[in-house]
Amino acid sequence: MASTEELRKLLAPVRYVLWDLDGPICRLFAGHPADDVARELVKLIQRLGLGGLLKEKERFDPDPQAVLLGVNERHPDSDLITLLEDWLTQQELTAVPTALPTPYADPLIRTWSALGARFAITTNNSALAAASYIETRYLKGCFPYIYGRTKDLDQMKPHPHCLSQALKALGADPSQALMLGDARTDYQAAQELHVPFLGYARDDRKADALVAAGVAPTHIVRSLEEVLVALKGMG
Repeated sequence: MASTEELRKLLAPVRYVLWDLDGPICRLFAGHPADDVARELVKLIQRLGLGGLLKEKERFDPDPQAVLLGVNERHPDSDLITLLEDWLTQQELTAVPTALPTPYADPLIRTWSALGARFAITTNNSALAAASYIETRYLKGCFPYIYGRTKDLDQMKPHPHCLSQALKALGADPSQALMLGDARTDYQAAQELHVPFLGYARDDRKADALVAAGVAPTHIVRSLEEVLVALKGMG
């Protein structure tokens, strides 16, 4: 994992930070479990008489986004996808009041912002849910730009669409930006745009998945406190 010296080297040129929401900023589904949401999404699809669109794996997948993307593969650009995406957005908004902030995320955001970094959120969750969560933490002023899932699900990460939008809005040179994410898809989107990447892995499973995706272990932290400590030592 990253040492303080390696982190400082990575952070030194960073003027713009693209944050994933669920993971680096909060655990969105901490009190409204994602696996329950995924099961309810499967039931909704079945009630609509469209259970045949689901593969066996998707019927039991604990990730509602995976279920949604599976249906989209076989029924893209349809009224059904619009309905299901709207439903998932409402579930994410329901999850916001019981979401848990990632340890050290709030002080890191405030400290980095005070040091002059400019931020955007680039997430596969709904931008409405991201904005709602940020407001509950009184961090709205730190995040003028929030880009999330649209009705065009093909533009979800690993597609770099939301990162590209954020870079344009910030007027950011990719070499002076940093993507802070916790998933393979975050890393792949950043790679596509030549944006440096810092992985947040709260457990071994997340760390192993990032390494398997190609992230250097020296660019992975197990706690955002490591980033905060590195920042405070720069000056």
